[in-house]
Amino acid sequence: MKQRVITGVLAAALFLPIVIIGGLPFLVLAYLLATIGLFELIRMKKINIFSFPSIVSFLLLWIFLYPGKHIPFISMTKMEIGLLGLFLLLMYTVISKNRFTFDDVGFMVISVLYVGVGFYFFIQTRHAGLEYIFYALFLIWATDTGAYFVGRAFGKRKLWPEISPNKTVEGAIGGIVCALVVVLIYQWLSPFAESIVLLSAGTIALSAFGQMGDLVESAFKRHYGVKDSGAILPGHGGILDRFDSLLFILPLLHLFQLI
Repeated sequence: MKQRVITGVLAAALFLPIVIIGGLPFLVLAYLLATIGLFELIRMKKINIFSFPSIVSFLLLWIFLYPGKHIPFISMTKMEIGLLGLFLLLMYTVISKNRFTFDDVGFMVISVLYVGVGFYFFIQTRHAGLEYIFYALFLIWATDTGAYFVGRAFGKRKLWPEISPNKTVEGAIGGIVCALVVVLIYQWLSPFAESIVLLSAGTIALSAFGQMGDLVESAFKRHYGVKDSGAILPGHGGILDRFDSLLFILPLLHLFQLI
């Protein structure tokens, strides 16, 4: 626990100033985090990080993260480049004589989309305004904290024991309630939403989806037989261990039109 707290404080001391500054430093941070996240997934699958499919996947991720439909100096949309990347991966299954399989192609494409969509909307949310990125961060931090302490104090019924044996139904509900309280306090201190009703409903839904994002990451870690996605954050694991919930809720934040 001590190591976890120290790592959290140091990470926040580096992360939050860049979030506040925004602009190019924040864009570089988002690219770095997304790159590490994709690296963690590829390593779980035990695909060579310097292989042709990995290089193509990283290039697709970096292009996908670019804040715009068109990439400078390239007369193709991001969708067209994505299709080209897909065809290259599929052709490599033939070139590699099926050592790199159709299933591996699917894994790479889903990994790029999973990490890319989440961090793309991480960038877009910061671009929409600092208040929205802090809304997302407060929501997730409150959900995690509430679920942990309520679960420890009152948790009896397992939420999804096959995936994450320590999570409880009581903890999940406590996380949602805690998120709602913290968000309403944030709205009271620094108003940013026009409708309290919409904000409350959106917060409840996003808190639930955030916990589902956590369970999704737990599911694929269990599938690949790893405890943590990485070890870059001592006591916390990898980048995906810390951003799993955000990768789920940031796209939904835009889909629900809370921005």
